Parts: sequence; structure tokens; C-alpha cells
Amino acid sequence: MQCSWKAVLLLALASIAIQYTAIRTFTAKSFHSCPIPNPVNCSLSQDTDAADRLCDESPTFGYNLSRKTHVLILATTRSGSSFVGQLFNQHFDVFYLFEPLYHVQYTLIPKLTQSKSTTDRGVRRGPSRDLLRSLYDCDLYFLENYIKPQPVNHTTDRLFRRGASKALCSPPVCESLGAVDLHLEEGDCVKKCGTLNLTLATESCRDHGHVAIKTVRVPEVSDLRALVEDPRLNLKVIQLVRDPRGILASRSETFRDTYRLWRIWDGTGRKPYNLDVTQLTTVCEDFWNSVSTGLNRPPWLKGKYMLVRYEDLARNPMKKTEEIYDFLGIPMDSNVERWIQNNTRGDRSSSKHKYGTVRNSAATAEKWRFRLSYEIVAFTQHACQQVLAQLGYKTAGSEEELKNLSISLVEERDFLPFS
Repeated sequence: MQCSWKAVLLLALASIAIQYTAIRTFTAKSFHSCPIPNPVNCSLSQDTDAADRLCDESPTFGYNLSRKTHVLILATTRSGSSFVGQLFNQHFDVFYLFEPLYHVQYTLIPKLTQSKSTTDRGVRRGPSRDLLRSLYDCDLYFLENYIKPQPVNHTTDRLFRRGASKALCSPPVCESLGAVDLHLEEGDCVKKCGTLNLTLATESCRDHGHVAIKTVRVPEVSDLRALVEDPRLNLKVIQLVRDPRGILASRSETFRDTYRLWRIWDGTGRKPYNLDVTQLTTVCEDFWNSVSTGLNRPPWLKGKYMLVRYEDLARNPMKKTEEIYDFLGIPMDSNVERWIQNNTRGDRSSSKHKYGTVRNSAATAEKWRFRLSYEIVAFTQHACQQVLAQLGYKTAGSEEELKNLSISLVEERDFLPFS
């Protein structure tokens, strides 16, 4: 039986109308993450009735009627992100999560083939956005899709660096704590609190006024556009940047095996022929692309984006933190002020732990000038000249200038939030 072109056209228009109605209906509803696809094979169960039952039995989370502020600290490794994260972790009304996207990365991409390739990043982009959206909605059950082994009865002892989140190491999530345990060190949290109950964590999240997440696993702010524009969220992005020369020096000392060839170059003065320069250039490219987007002030980022240089925060931690909280529209807590006073005046021994946050912050920001040889600094300045100029980092023209701390390599810049 043959169909006329008019009939085909009508069928096509009807199909488009049905799809549009379905999309409008879905987006009008509060965010609901059922049924959840398997993150490995990305397929749903063939048993749709079972999937419906799973949704009926799962808790739902409504529209963001309370207008929580959702904060994302967008950073790269060894840029000072743990320090910035603590500025939110210490706030009594902020539910803070440390690197939850770690689980997406190591579930979707085998550890032995980890890379910063465009393909790997593309694989993570969608799942990362979905997880962030769920976590901002205080649906911590969504994490279970990426934690290995899979949590049993919504409990797990495998959440990456749980101890870095104060909310996950405090009552009611950690019920075994006494009055003397209220300020646990990260390593003591798991020992004293036991396995993490994701139901209690979800309840704690919902009891807090705001949610903050730190990640070094989102390359550029443009990757977050769908979340920024999502009316169910009130997402604000704090992009943290640092002098790439400082990042390279810190990574070389912290990840000694991964950056072994850079260390050989620094120690011998001879550049290895097989040096992986993308360990440096990827950072600079990501900064350039992301900061360019932010500074161009597209309409979708209006009131949603603030650029923060680590060096500015390190030199004036209290002032810069006040500016950050003012941008977010959240009153600054006395706990945050106290933490800044206690953790930015550390002595030499206070920064020995590679992920520690207690240190003399101003001195730490300049320490790279004595860690890297001038040859590596000159190489970095050439490879990253665009982003150095963009962010207001001066180049050193000689070894004498590099080592002379009376000559600042950070220009005075006032990166005002896009409001």
C-alpha cells in the first residue's frame, strides 16, 4: 500500500508534535533520575514494569523551591582547590562534597588507560553533568551507579576521600561521634564513623541551605552550560586558576612518578626527548578556553561566574573570601573566618601532607620560583604565553629576576564577577 506525500507529511508532523509534548512534559516535572541506566553498557532494563516499580519505590526530590545556592568550584589539580573547598566545607549551612566525579572517571574509563584525550573527556561529560545535577538535588543515591563495589543497602566505605567533607563526618551522618570528636581529621573520619549511610547523607544534604562541590574533572566552564541554564538549579561557578608555572612545580613534587621526566630535566638540565609536554599544555589550553568564555560574558553566565586567582586568595585570604561569599549571596560564617585565621599562617612543617590545607598561603603561592629551573620556567612561559598574559602573570626574563621575590610576577588585576 502506497502513501501519498501528504499522508507522510502529516505523520511526520504528528511525530514531531508528540516528541515535543513529551519533552515539555518531562522538563515541567521535578528532576527524577529513574530509571537509571547502567553506566557501563548505558542500557536500560528490558523489564519496563520492573523499572517502573523501582521508580515508584525510590525517593523523589522536588523542584528547588527553597532556592538553595549551588556552588561549583571549577579547578585543576594542584591549583589550590582543596584550600578553596575548605572555605565552603567549614560553613555551617553548606553541604560540601569533595571530588564526587572521581567515581565517574574511574568507572567509565579503565585506570590503566586514563588520559586527557578529547574522547575520554567526551565519554565523561554527560554522566558527570547528570551526577552533578542529582547531587545538587541532594539525590546521593545516584552515586551508587559509579561506586565500586556497588553499595549494599545504601551503605559504602568506598566514597573517595569522604573525610574531606565535614558534613559526612558529623552527626547525623556519623552517629558515633562524641563531643570531643566534633573536629575530626580526614584520616580519622572513616575509622570513627564507619561505613557511609547514603540515606543519612541525603537527609543531611537536604537539611543544609546550600550545596558546594569541588571538582578538577570538568575541563571548561562551557561544559557546565546545561546545568547553569537548568531552572531547577541555582548554580554559580567559582573558577579557580593558578600560575601554570606554580601548578607544574607542585605537580612535579606531588606526583613524582607521573612527572618523573620533568624532574629529570630539572635535576640534570637536559630535556628528555620523550617528555610529555601535554601535562603542561593541556592545563594552559583549558584555562585559556574556559577563562575566555567567562571573560566574554555570555548571557547564560550572567550572575553565575566568578574568576578567582589562587595568588590573590593566598595574599588576602579573608578579603577574597568575603568577595566570594558576597558574589554567592551567602552570609559568611564565623567558622569560615576562624578557619582562615588558623590555616593561612602555617609554619614550614604544616604543609608536608600533599593534600593538606594548613600553610603560609602567601609564601606557598611564590614557592614555585625556587623549585623550577629557569630552563623549565622559560619553556613554560613560551608554551603558555597566551594564558599567562590573559590572567596577568608576568614572565621572568632571567634567573636573577625569577629568584628575586621583590619583583612580583603577578599583575594587579581586578576580575569582577559577571553580574
